[in-house]
Amino acid sequence: MANGSITFENKNNGTIKVAPIGFSWTTFFFSGFPALLRGHVIMGIVIIVLAMVTMGFSSIIFAFIYNKMYINYLIGQGAKMSSSTMSDDALKAKLGMEIPKL
Repeated sequence: MANGSITFENKNNGTIKVAPIGFSWTTFFFSGFPALLRGHVIMGIVIIVLAMVTMGFSSIIFAFIYNKMYINYLIGQGAKMSSSTMSDDALKAKLGMEIPKL
């Protein structure tokens, strides 16, 4: 289970997305399909192809790192944090980076 979540708001296109923090059980069980459903298409395809090549082993690795990759993707798209279930200090410690705020 993910440890918490961050709600991102993108002022450029008006979207609101919730990004989980921590281990990604959905990536563990469903490989790259959660990434595809979240709109992170390129990474979803990469995860699925690598899972086929490695007979699913890579999905175990991606389960540990995908949620942070998704947070970086949202920040790269211009989204900023509007709220979080964790304190700012806990977020910084867990993710190892500053999250831009609205």
